[in-house]
Amino acid sequence: MSPQLYEFHLPLSPEELLKSGGVNQYVVQEVLSIRHLPAQLRAFQAAFQAQGPLAMLEHFDTIYSILHHFRSIDPGLKEDTLEFLIKVVSRHSQELPTILDDTSLSLSDRNAHLNALKMNCYALIRLLESFETMTCQTSLMDLDLGGKGKKARMKAAHGFDWEEERQPILQLLTQLLQLDIRHLWNHSVIEEEFVSLVTGCCYRLLENPTISHQKNRPIREAITHLLGVALTRYNHMLSATVKIIQMLQHFEHLAPVLVAAVSLWATDYGMKSIVGEIVREIGQKCPQELSRDPSGAKGFAAFLIELAEHVPAVLMSSMCILLDHLDGENYVMRNAVLAAMAEMVLQVLNGDQLDQAARDTRDQFLDTLQAHGHDVNSFVRSRVLQLFTRIVQQKALPLTRFQAVVALAVGRLADKSVLVCKNAIQLLASFLANNPFSCKLSDTDLAGPLQKETQKLQEMRAQRRTAAASAVLDPDEEWEAMLPELKSTLQQLLKLPQEEEEIAEHITNIETPEEVKGRICQLLAKASYKQAIILTREAIGSFQESEPFSHIDPEESEETTFLNLLGIIFKGPAASTQQKTRSAGNMVPGQVSGQTVCKDKVSEPEESRESDELVKQEMLVQYLQDAYTFSRKITEAIGIISKMMYENTTSVVQEVIEFFVMVFQFGVPQALFGVRRMLPLIWSKEPGVREAVLNAYRQLYLNPKGNSARAKAQALIQNLSLLLVDASVGTIQCLEEILCEFVQKDELKPAVTQLLWERATEKVPCSPLERCSSVMLLGMMARGKPEIVGSNLDTLVSIGLDEKFPQDYRLAQQVCHAIANISDRRKPSLGKRHPPFRLPQEHRLFERLQETITKGFVHPDPLWIPFKEVAVTLIYQLAEGPEVLCAHILHSCAKQALEKLEGESTSQEDPKETPPRLPTFLLMNLLSLAGDVALQQLVHLEQAVSGELCRRRILQEEQEHKTKNPKEKNTSSETTMEEELGLVGATADDTEAELIRGICEMELLDGKQTLAAFVPLLLKVCNNPGLYSNPELSAAASLALGKFCMISATFCDSQLRLLFTMLEKSSLPTVRSNLMVATGDLAIRFPNLVDPWTPHLYARLRDPAQQVRKTAGLVMTHLILKDMVKVKGQVSEMAVLLIDPEPQIAALAKNFFNELSHKGNAIYNLLPDIISRLSDPEAGVEEVPFHTIMRQLLSYITKDKQTESLVEKLCQRFRTARTERQHRDLAYCVSQLPLTERGLRKMLDNFDCFGHKLSDESIFSAFLSVVGKLRRGAKPEGKAIIDEFEQKLRAFHTRGLDGREELEIGQGGSQRAPSARKQSTVSRHQPLASAISDNGFVTPEPRRATRRHPNTEQRVSKKKPKVVFSSDESSEEELSAEMTEDETPKKTTPIRRASTRRHRS
Repeated sequence: MSPQLYEFHLPLSPEELLKSGGVNQYVVQEVLSIRHLPAQLRAFQAAFQAQGPLAMLEHFDTIYSILHHFRSIDPGLKEDTLEFLIKVVSRHSQELPTILDDTSLSLSDRNAHLNALKMNCYALIRLLESFETMTCQTSLMDLDLGGKGKKARMKAAHGFDWEEERQPILQLLTQLLQLDIRHLWNHSVIEEEFVSLVTGCCYRLLENPTISHQKNRPIREAITHLLGVALTRYNHMLSATVKIIQMLQHFEHLAPVLVAAVSLWATDYGMKSIVGEIVREIGQKCPQELSRDPSGAKGFAAFLIELAEHVPAVLMSSMCILLDHLDGENYVMRNAVLAAMAEMVLQVLNGDQLDQAARDTRDQFLDTLQAHGHDVNSFVRSRVLQLFTRIVQQKALPLTRFQAVVALAVGRLADKSVLVCKNAIQLLASFLANNPFSCKLSDTDLAGPLQKETQKLQEMRAQRRTAAASAVLDPDEEWEAMLPELKSTLQQLLKLPQEEEEIAEHITNIETPEEVKGRICQLLAKASYKQAIILTREAIGSFQESEPFSHIDPEESEETTFLNLLGIIFKGPAASTQQKTRSAGNMVPGQVSGQTVCKDKVSEPEESRESDELVKQEMLVQYLQDAYTFSRKITEAIGIISKMMYENTTSVVQEVIEFFVMVFQFGVPQALFGVRRMLPLIWSKEPGVREAVLNAYRQLYLNPKGNSARAKAQALIQNLSLLLVDASVGTIQCLEEILCEFVQKDELKPAVTQLLWERATEKVPCSPLERCSSVMLLGMMARGKPEIVGSNLDTLVSIGLDEKFPQDYRLAQQVCHAIANISDRRKPSLGKRHPPFRLPQEHRLFERLQETITKGFVHPDPLWIPFKEVAVTLIYQLAEGPEVLCAHILHSCAKQALEKLEGESTSQEDPKETPPRLPTFLLMNLLSLAGDVALQQLVHLEQAVSGELCRRRILQEEQEHKTKNPKEKNTSSETTMEEELGLVGATADDTEAELIRGICEMELLDGKQTLAAFVPLLLKVCNNPGLYSNPELSAAASLALGKFCMISATFCDSQLRLLFTMLEKSSLPTVRSNLMVATGDLAIRFPNLVDPWTPHLYARLRDPAQQVRKTAGLVMTHLILKDMVKVKGQVSEMAVLLIDPEPQIAALAKNFFNELSHKGNAIYNLLPDIISRLSDPEAGVEEVPFHTIMRQLLSYITKDKQTESLVEKLCQRFRTARTERQHRDLAYCVSQLPLTERGLRKMLDNFDCFGHKLSDESIFSAFLSVVGKLRRGAKPEGKAIIDEFEQKLRAFHTRGLDGREELEIGQGGSQRAPSARKQSTVSRHQPLASAISDNGFVTPEPRRATRRHPNTEQRVSKKKPKVVFSSDESSEEELSAEMTEDETPKKTTPIRRASTRRHRS
């Protein structure tokens, strides 16, 4: 067939070209074999040289055959074909302009060029798509083979780098489409198939996941321009819209690429309507369908968000279409629409120059954002807060909305979602950083100015009202006031000659009578009477026919005429009724307006100025009110955020820390509380949290303001000293750790250390407290660099331990703390070979310490006791032979006490009547000193002496090992095996430990030792609280007894009964609190001895004193978590602390259970016993507190197996529960468990256990709530069993109610019996006389091997000892607190202590 006769139809698939179609339709005649293709391609190239692009008409079959065999042909042939086709199409595009301009072109030639164009484009585009398909397949293979050699494999597959060839092809097609090629078609209408062919390759290229990479940016731009030409010239809008929607649904990587393209089309190509079309298509998507198609929703959301960032003004006109998605189920689409609104507020609706319509739109967007701050989905709430953070940071939030959005952020701090809380904190921080009010936001500082300015505003308003009232004066009164002076001026003017009267007051030709009246009125008001009279004379001459100047009576004198006329002008029409003279007839109604105009013009400037001042004052008051409200909201937020500082989520804790840094920098007074509260986080195991705390203190304290290094150092020291004010021991330790870190990293400048020494030595004037804080800071820094204090030891001794009197014990105590930091207080490690750092006994430090302690002993200073404790510790830490020094101190103090006692006896006339009395403070000081020495002696033996023995043994072994002959080294295989197993060293360790233990047991409290001399006195004071009733003495004695008990197991065993008696019965909270700590330490040191007394430790958790409960909570937390106490059902006492009215105690209990939940299945194992005890009607807690406790405890049950097991156990307990209250408690516990389908099956299996109880409404509601929870995340196959369970619940509930009604009818309306449920009468905190009464306090019975059945009654001893504490009796026999020996437990349950050494048989 001749090429001019056929027509080439663009096929939908390549196979269509092989089939015969319509009349004159081109059909491929033959698919050539692979071996003929190179020759045919060369023939095509030769024909192209002769005929040009039209050669394709005869050689299309060759190109078709190459495409058909594309996967099998040689890469070189592929490359040659591609280069040749590019050349053909390029040549055709160059020739087409001339052909299209040729008006004499025949129809056959036009058809030939049209067919050639379609064939060339089809061939080139099919070849491009073939290369692209092979590239994608190669990329997938590269994922398996790895990234190395990817480019080489690509080149091997194609014979060249295909990625570099795509851009020229796209540019060539763009160039071709920019020609006016539509004239080649009939009626100049280009066929849709051709446009689809060209644009289809663009969409095919976009589907490649690598198209979004930075290296492919030129290709993306080429595709965008090609499609832009198709949109503008070839009506591709509808097809592009549909294709873009489809691609967004299926290709996640395309959202940013398509946004860039659409933005370019809307701006550079003027195709803004395509934005509306695409948005309309997205808006018409059914929200329910999108909820089932998450990938499509994600693509649409990403597209809308980025489109709003690029062309917000264009998108804004289509926003109404998207509003339906705000009510849809898919939260991703809600987030996208809200983000788009925020972008428009930021980029389009920002500023003060907005018109009213734009303001309304902005307010609607912000209203929508605020409303979705309470969205049901936490991700939406979080996103809203993020968007508001951006809006605030870019200062796009109107001031009128500040308070509402701040309130929203504060409210979201209580959100259940951690992410929402985190973003709420970020938003509040942004509000602080970008607030328009002040750099210092103290509500106390703002309250004063606000009150002052508000009062001033009220005064100004009152003055305004008064002025307005006084402004309405009677014109007659004003006229009468000015009349005398006006007459005098008029008379003078009338006497003067006419020429002398000329003054520059003239009437212009354009002035009206009304305007002249106004001028006259103004002149009269200004008291310019002369000018007013002259102007009136001029007006009479100029306006003879106008009122009021026309009514001139010729019979009146000139003076009367002027006065009447001026009166009419000034007073207005009222003069006509008040004037009784002839001038009354000259008044006209029009003068009222003239008078008013005159008055207004006079007072207008002054009124305007006063109004401006009032407006300014109102704005100032409003500004101060907004600032004050904002400050109060931030203060409220601080209280909430500070509680989040110990959350489990690291990111939230970091946000909280950053927030407090910012709040502190803005001068909010409550911020210091948060800055202090973050200190314990320095011990966090999370590196991110620890680093955040360090960075916070770097920002707050290491970069103070100042012009010089010294000024900065002074500011730094002042700020750190503020932290030390009223700081607890824990706070000081945390700050010490932070300063130690800074010192070790050389972040503290030398000027700081120098200034601290100057303040400590009083070279710089400072208060005693500032001097003390300087010594404290030096001591903290010495932990990081001991040489700071070590090189100035004598200076420190002279600072705090000089010979002045009275002694500053607070300063002396801090000096001791600072000196203690120059040595390592921990037990020496085995790796150290050098001897520990110690000072000789003759050192001046110890001389001054001994003298200060002994001199202060006889003076009743409350600060002496804490100083003495630190001083004794320092002596044992640094002195050689500290026991000698402390024995000397004890002897000296005891000697002074005896001398004082002898002095008292000699001063009495008759010593037989009353025995001599020692001052209470002396006895207290003596016992306290003895207790400190006893404890420090024990620590010294177990740490320092033990460590030194170990060090010497290791050195000796090393020395012996070096001196041994080689033959002696292999003497015995047994010895070698023991050494390999490490048994030799372990045996030596045990020998040393036994030696130390023997010294403690046999020698320290032996009658020959100094400490033993104080034991009888100590026991006498403790056993006779009636005789020795001073609270401070009792506290010191009880603490000293606890320290003495730490030394020896024998002594401890003999005094445990006394210790627990005092712990249980003492009326002093301080004594009970001290003894709780002491018994806790004893439980660690002698666990087998204390174990039988464990119930009495738990009993203190219900102590009436808050201080005792807190101490007991801390002690029990340590004992339980360190496995030093067996955890049993009594741990329910710890659970009760979760509802303690004191927040600190409740937080302590919560922290305990958080830690316990990390210890395997501990909470799961304890829960049944806890539930039983807490729901016990005799000794449990009320129903509402029970719910609070169990809600917290059951939140730790997260494993499915644990949940299923607990469900089964709780259901079984319905059978054994005795009261309705217990049934309700069990039902509530079941409802709080995170049930799954398997857990529900367990409930169905055990339905008979609780089914008969479902008539109770609260029990039925609890089980019904379980159904509601299960339905939320239920799968379709699981809904059947849920429905079955619910039907069963309702059936039993209805049956139970019917049965109850029948019972009531059967009783004939008789009254129902009283409920068997017994209200709990036991208060949450037991009174001081414990649940075990005075008559019932007995030493605990030893544990038995067999378990006691629940119903078995506890055996009660026949005779119970009485314990009496009374200060009213004087007899020692009656005051004795000793108990009989038969109460002491004879058998104990051994507790194996954790040890680093293995137990060896």
